[in-house]
Amino acid sequence: MLCKFKGSPHWYVRFTAPNGRRICRTTRTADRKLAQEYEIQLKQEVWRACQLGEESPKRWEEAVMPWSQAKKSKPSWRDLRRNLRILNPYLGGKLLRDITAEDIDRIKADRESAGVAPATTNRTLEVLRSVLRMALKRNWLKALPPIEFLDEPDVRIRWITPEEADRLIQELAKSKRTAALAELVRFSLATGLRESNVTGLEWSRVDLERRVMWVEGYQSKNGSAFNLPLSAEAILVLRRQQGKHSRWVFTYYGKRVKRGNTKAFKAALKRAGISNFRWHDLRHTWASWHVQNGTPIPVLQQLGGWKTLAMVMRYAHLGASHLAEFADNVPRLRVVAGKKLAKSECDSTEDAVSA
Repeated sequence: MLCKFKGSPHWYVRFTAPNGRRICRTTRTADRKLAQEYEIQLKQEVWRACQLGEESPKRWEEAVMPWSQAKKSKPSWRDLRRNLRILNPYLGGKLLRDITAEDIDRIKADRESAGVAPATTNRTLEVLRSVLRMALKRNWLKALPPIEFLDEPDVRIRWITPEEADRLIQELAKSKRTAALAELVRFSLATGLRESNVTGLEWSRVDLERRVMWVEGYQSKNGSAFNLPLSAEAILVLRRQQGKHSRWVFTYYGKRVKRGNTKAFKAALKRAGISNFRWHDLRHTWASWHVQNGTPIPVLQQLGGWKTLAMVMRYAHLGASHLAEFADNVPRLRVVAGKKLAKSECDSTEDAVSA
């Protein structure tokens, strides 16, 4: 039978399967005729599964459930869940085998018309592809529909100067309410860690004597664990947190700080005269400072826990000091404007360059 629940505009299908199992599913439509068509189709699928032993074709929601369970422990789960909410209006109630390129094109077109950036849309499509790939491994799907990603502009690199960072920290440190955020900013600029790795840092993963901390694989964005040597600034921040909590490093009135990118952080940015800056840009700033001060790109890759060198090369243009010693590794030409220079002239040129 069809019914409606209070607060929902959609029709629901409720019936008892031949094996006694009670079925209740949303049709995701307010159109009664379409809801009736869905009810007939669903009853046929359930009957064939119960009476003939045929495996019922899986729907989007059924594929999302095991995928969600596998991803819930990831630091990026909040973003993944948000993308699922974006996909559900398009794919909810739909059989996996019926998801087509047209559905994907509609998602892209709607997101584009809403002014969503191509990179953001691609993150949503990546979630869609990931769910379908798991369904493919479980033999719930015979083949993946073609998923074409949008062209993305160059990655945005926004960093601030040490003077701007000092102003931001001073603004946060002025109030007891935001003093904890000031320490989070200091530690982020000293380590380059992502927000979740800083707010979720536990004392069990810090060794002050060896001046090192580590990030477990399940806490890392790329799934790889890595150790991070702690700078003098990072050590000072950690020592100021000692004794405040037995488990969590960064706390506020005895409770773990769960977020750094808050309204208070944004207000402090405004007071410090810093615009177009996000919390993740603290990591960009840390990497940019390293490159500008001569840290080799492969070393920066290990410090930042990046999986590939390509991820770090976006900072390479900010510093060229590591290339200066190789600039003269080419033969010096002895012909200028068609005239061959005498040895004394070449020597004079070399002396001038050396000077």
